[in-house]
Amino acid sequence: MHTDPSISVEGLRQRYGDFEAVAGISFEVAAGELFALLGTNGAGKTTTLETLEGHRAAHAGTVRVLGRDPHRERRAVRPRIGIMLQEGGFFADLTVAETVDHWRGFTPAPRDRDEAVALAGLSDKAGVRVRQLSGGQKRRLDLALALLGRPAVLFLDEPTTGMDPEARRTTWKIVQEVVADGTTVLLTTHYLEEAEHLADRLAILHRGRIETSGTVEEVVAGYGDRITFHMPDHLQVAELPELRGARPDMTVTGGRAVAVYTVNGSGLQAGLYDLLRWADEERVRLDGLEARSASLEDVFLRTAEGADR
Repeated sequence: MHTDPSISVEGLRQRYGDFEAVAGISFEVAAGELFALLGTNGAGKTTTLETLEGHRAAHAGTVRVLGRDPHRERRAVRPRIGIMLQEGGFFADLTVAETVDHWRGFTPAPRDRDEAVALAGLSDKAGVRVRQLSGGQKRRLDLALALLGRPAVLFLDEPTTGMDPEARRTTWKIVQEVVADGTTVLLTTHYLEEAEHLADRLAILHRGRIETSGTVEEVVAGYGDRITFHMPDHLQVAELPELRGARPDMTVTGGRAVAVYTVNGSGLQAGLYDLLRWADEERVRLDGLEARSASLEDVFLRTAEGADR
């Protein structure tokens, strides 16, 4: 059965004077889906998020959250969404429990205080003043407040900034549980591993435009697997073999010349076999040899580099 998307963006444009921060982007987020919006600094992520949250009207195009214009119909939309900003505003001398109680007063049908505190993994910090929390603990308190009203749509803006790896994984688990319960999540993050781990689909923004989008597998598929090794001192790039139709490039890493093959399709294993056979026949030592599948980081960097050319 078809259901309307929880978030719909069509031809969105946003300007700051003569600068166009968002240049006609379109995407949809289905109910119960986690969608990651990635991009370089200044790509337009925060402006897009602020528009979806209802803080600014679209200069052009249409934006809908739960079927409504989040700016013009903010009174109807706001009680049904949760927002976790990059930096939360807390009263430093209130305890965690008092902070949750304070926010419960502004939230329709809020979760029980103890439930909200436990959801963020802060039960043992309930009596601790906010100013005594670590940066990561404050971020988890932000998340607890964003989830206080059991939102249908949750906006997470860099949710794990300042967290150590263990706290980040705990937060991922919380977010996954929220999505499993049917909440739609729009995530921005600079941690590409986070997007790979959590996102059902994603889009990469650069200079206000979506350069690529889809599932992680779809986005990564067109960027090829890679075989790399340090260039042997006595060889030039032109003397290296072709591997299943792939010719090598050369880059410099850590002051050393590195040969790079980008192998498409299922050619990684076969290409590596051909390379090792060639090296054995030619008695060439391949120091620093690595073979790995393409990653979201590869796509992100190459998208940004390609768009700048």
